[in-house]
Amino acid sequence: MNSMTPPRLLDISIQSVLQNEASAIDALAWLPIDLFRPLFTAAFKGGHRETVKVMVFSWPFTYLRLGMLMEDCESLYDMLEAALDGLEMLLAHTVRPKRCKLKQLDLRPNSGTKIWNTWLATQSNGSPTSSEEPAAIQPSTQTPKEGRSRAQEKHPLLPPVNVLIDLCFQEEITDEFLTLLSKIIQQGKALPPLYCRKVEFVGDVPKFSIIGKILEMVRLDSVWDVEVGGPWDLHDLNWFAPYLARMVHLHTISFSGIALDCLGLCRQERVEKLLAKCTSHFLHLHEVEYLILEGVFLHRRLHQLLKCLPNPLKYLTINDCMLVDSDLTYLSCCPCISNLKSLDLSGVFGKDIHFGFLIGLLRRLSATLANLALDSCGIKDSELMALKPALGHCTQLKSLALCGNPVSKDVLVALMHHTVPRCQFAFVELPVPPHCYVGPNNILHEDTFQGVIHDLTLTLPMSRPHSIRLLSSHSRNGSDAIVIDFKP
Repeated sequence: MNSMTPPRLLDISIQSVLQNEASAIDALAWLPIDLFRPLFTAAFKGGHRETVKVMVFSWPFTYLRLGMLMEDCESLYDMLEAALDGLEMLLAHTVRPKRCKLKQLDLRPNSGTKIWNTWLATQSNGSPTSSEEPAAIQPSTQTPKEGRSRAQEKHPLLPPVNVLIDLCFQEEITDEFLTLLSKIIQQGKALPPLYCRKVEFVGDVPKFSIIGKILEMVRLDSVWDVEVGGPWDLHDLNWFAPYLARMVHLHTISFSGIALDCLGLCRQERVEKLLAKCTSHFLHLHEVEYLILEGVFLHRRLHQLLKCLPNPLKYLTINDCMLVDSDLTYLSCCPCISNLKSLDLSGVFGKDIHFGFLIGLLRRLSATLANLALDSCGIKDSELMALKPALGHCTQLKSLALCGNPVSKDVLVALMHHTVPRCQFAFVELPVPPHCYVGPNNILHEDTFQGVIHDLTLTLPMSRPHSIRLLSSHSRNGSDAIVIDFKP
């Protein structure tokens, strides 16, 4: 017996209408509004190019969430081209079609972050509406010159239609929308303003002029999140920095795989000038809250990067970066980390690093710090005992991660006895002590391991509910962890 759900009468009717595309287009004049969405979905996924084009031209809602249909579309490039042809046809009219109310064309696979959508709604005089039919986004009264398309300049009274996108540039442009966008630029066609929540570079992206032209089409003040994944060097960063400076509402900057010394190819004086030129653009970024640095060669350069941030950060991640004592000394006193809520310094400490700076840093952040990660930092018993009083002063601390550090059971128990009554832990991740492993292959000794669990459990307060999750493996690395999770 076939258990498949039989097709609905509505679906059968839509497929029947689409068999004759000319009839489908003629039917749009009298088609009930409730049928527009299912008909458009079937037309887009079924490759009915002309129907998609005309439906965009006559869309009776303010919002068209096209990105949600892109994943399962077999002829995506053609359908995107059809949708943008319909948009171009709409922009060419000084008077809108009677039924058309389109103000936003959303090409994002998902709706993005709620806070970003709320911010976009505040750019108009309206208030945010539901996610199904968001408020239309009007360009602000101080729209930058680069955000205005030629179509808007030609027809200034035409209500704008804004395109919402996320951009991901890779070594080869394989994204259908970016390919289409490149073609539109090369043909000199006009497009409405592009609003973009996230701009991402993956790999060794060639700095083609076409990428710069695409960025020029974006309302750069709408970008909230930038991710740059190398290999990049200072020359590449200086190419991008002027665009970054215009992202005045940027909240998150993430750099990975970047060499700030140009891989030793430049003289020291040249490196200083290139870095100063690059970081000077950071002075325009007054809303940055997250800074993520992973695998960035920061050797004696951290102060040049942080001193140009005009306002304090809330979240700072520096992972697997080559630092020296002078970098960490500056970190402990720089103005931009005075109100940190989250600090992740996993994998940054080498054998020549002294931990004394961390004591002063933790005391400075004791009133605000909620999350601290020091995984794989080479922290030993004596160093963790020295940090224990400072950790106890962090009364807002909710999570602490210390995986991958060779710390004994007695020190872990002492740390928990000292910090649990003083902090507000919801999540603590501790390393499995070295003595739990036996033999040349470092096999986990179960009885010893259970003894550690028992002793740590005794440090937990009995006056409030809690639970213990255990994660362990048979190799001494960051995945060997006792995870203690307090549940309210």
